[in-house]
Amino acid sequence: MNVKLLDLQAQYAPIREEIRRALDEVLDQQSLVLGPNVEKFEKNLAAYCGTKHAIGVSSGSDALLCSLMAIGIKPGDEVICPAFTFFATAGAIARLGARIVFADIDPATFNVDPAKLEARITPRTRAIIPVDLFGQLANLEAVNEIAAKHDLKVIEDAAQAIGARRHGKRACSTVFAGCLSFYPTKNLGAFGDAGAICTNDDAFAEICRLMRVHGSGHQYFHKYVGGMFRIAAVQAVVLNVKLKYLEAWHEGRRRNAALYDQLLAGGKVVTPKIEAGNWSIYNQYVVRIPDRDCVKKTLQEKGIGSAIYYPLPLHMQECFANLGYRAGDFPVSERACDEVLALPIYPELPEEHLRYVARELLAAVG
Repeated sequence: MNVKLLDLQAQYAPIREEIRRALDEVLDQQSLVLGPNVEKFEKNLAAYCGTKHAIGVSSGSDALLCSLMAIGIKPGDEVICPAFTFFATAGAIARLGARIVFADIDPATFNVDPAKLEARITPRTRAIIPVDLFGQLANLEAVNEIAAKHDLKVIEDAAQAIGARRHGKRACSTVFAGCLSFYPTKNLGAFGDAGAICTNDDAFAEICRLMRVHGSGHQYFHKYVGGMFRIAAVQAVVLNVKLKYLEAWHEGRRRNAALYDQLLAGGKVVTPKIEAGNWSIYNQYVVRIPDRDCVKKTLQEKGIGSAIYYPLPLHMQECFANLGYRAGDFPVSERACDEVLALPIYPELPEEHLRYVARELLAAVG
């Protein structure tokens, strides 16, 4: 049996004609950059996320970068983020010449541990970037409380968590700003790179709109030194079509996760822990297993796709050697990198494939 980690063709086939019609309309209009199609998507996205504003940008990475630029992060500032996350979270900080201050994660949820945040704050700290890893929201109320105490901005990296909820409130809706990625592998995926910034702050939203077009808003009069972070209209219309199906896709992933939980219970496989009050969208279904690399190889031999998110924590990446971190500084993150494995979870996955994955995984672990 061949089980892909992700099958985008299975998602595309049922909505192919609807997407083709939407794309044809854009091509016929030749309104390809920003414009009414982008504005329509932004309005629908803001309504979905429960925020006043949604600003479409070129990628999730650029959403983080643009947000930090919009709050004035500069060399000498410090921004805190977890050591266990995708590179873009820390990369955006480094690109602005600010110092990355890493914090360790909660071993159960993989999200930043609020109990370890306050010790990382200094007089130079300007912002905290909590990450909603694998589709589960971080403890945002605790992060917000710490940030308010120290007058810091919270920029939520919700790249993997659009639609996820915590105590009934969706990703991006309870913080100063939230950043989304629409990379094709996300629950809401574009036909290439795209992202968005969501916020309830009017002034910040306006700055981001200017920042995404070289600080000018496309008017040739530049108030800020921004970047070229525009979202393409073709991506906006694809996302607008897909947004209608997003909740159903979330439920499909949650159904598959529940079956995995049942099939893998009682063995050596540690299944995802969803914190009380959280409603995960399972962008990834990530387990912890002993002898992970050997198990992954065995699954590959059985035709089962899997992936390691992430094999090396950020504080040990070569490009951040100048920060002076060492192995052992963030032990929970380091252990996660040795043990995590993502299994196929996409909503169109047949039940027989799920059962096959679980059976072979248990056999491989022993």
